[in-house]
Amino acid sequence: MRKRTVLAWGVAILCFVVLMIVTPAIPQSQEYHDFADQREFFGIPNTLNVVSNFPFLIIGVVGLILCLHRNYFRLRLQGELWGWACFFIGVAVVGIGSSYYHLKPNDARLVWDRLPMTIAFTSIMAIFIIERIDEQKGTASIIPLLLAGVVSILYWSFFDDLRPYALVQFVPCIAIPVMAILLPPMYTHSTYWLWAAGFYLLAKVEEAADKPIYKGTHQIVSGHTIKHLSAAMVPVFLTLMLAKRSIETERQSLLKTWKISWTKVRRNKMTVESYTCTYSNVPVEESPR
Repeated sequence: MRKRTVLAWGVAILCFVVLMIVTPAIPQSQEYHDFADQREFFGIPNTLNVVSNFPFLIIGVVGLILCLHRNYFRLRLQGELWGWACFFIGVAVVGIGSSYYHLKPNDARLVWDRLPMTIAFTSIMAIFIIERIDEQKGTASIIPLLLAGVVSILYWSFFDDLRPYALVQFVPCIAIPVMAILLPPMYTHSTYWLWAAGFYLLAKVEEAADKPIYKGTHQIVSGHTIKHLSAAMVPVFLTLMLAKRSIETERQSLLKTWKISWTKVRRNKMTVESYTCTYSNVPVEESPR
């Protein structure tokens, strides 16, 4: 088992090195800092893009308190506690770092926006490994994954190349929904993972449509502001999941659950159709005149 782990890490590193060799560098576009809504209210530059980050701070602090205070979420493993604590710390600091960046958008401040996001992304990956693959491997992966996230930000900061950061951001976006569907969970309420992934995808769409949304709403709100609110729903759903879930007694993947439900629906439909067909073929006696 140890050899397989080493081999998996070796293959992952090799793939990363090959990717870095064969693909061109991705510099940070300066147009990224040109947001649609640059209005100032109450002396706060880019007001709505700044204050729309506050939900991250609130949710992160609440989640961290519930994690650490008498283990409200009933986390069974030490690795889970560390992983979720890192996640909620990352979420809380996103509220601070992103607000700091939006006060005066530039590359130097963008570091403090993206750094806490990588902490949240990588800790979520470690949590998923703990829950879906192996508890010990997941716990052991927390520090390496966090370091990978930090290194990706430092690499971009020094070399103006976003490729490592793009991997850290988008690999969890693909891997987590896939694992949520295919791998049997340790806990109930797994569909909350898919709701969280859906809101994150929505946030990315809103981010890309920053200016069209601002124009479409008659300059009331921009896509980037709504993006912050949608992204904040990710930790909201995960917090609700932690509060509601319990140990899964019969571990089966969501895909298998969906297949069973679909089979039952089809059987019920066939039964109804068969009954209807039989009933329609029964001759009706004419009543005497």
